[in-house]
Amino acid sequence: MKREEVLELYRNVIAKNSNFELKGKSMPYTSANGHMFSQLNKDGELGIRLSKTDTSAFDTKYGAKPFTSYGAVMKEYVLVPEVLFTEPDTLGFYLQKGYEYVMSLPPK
Repeated sequence: MKREEVLELYRNVIAKNSNFELKGKSMPYTSANGHMFSQLNKDGELGIRLSKTDTSAFDTKYGAKPFTSYGAVMKEYVLVPEVLFTEPDTLGFYLQKGYEYVMSLPPK
């Protein structure tokens, strides 16, 4: 998918959850408690930050490939596979898991 298409899907999924607010102009992201929990990189790839338990479950189902942004591997992030772009409710579920994870961390 093109970056614009992924961005539109990302916006739509975020709009359905009152916990989420899309931030950033050129590099859209979500954050809570002072921590980012999702990001769309310049290549149109979406990454979600998950706990170790949720990363393991995600890996079992989709294969948890690393997510890179600005040329660096983002710690605790998984690359969202394109199959989830056709499943917005499932994508929203994992974004909620990312939100719950960062809310469990000490605030920044």
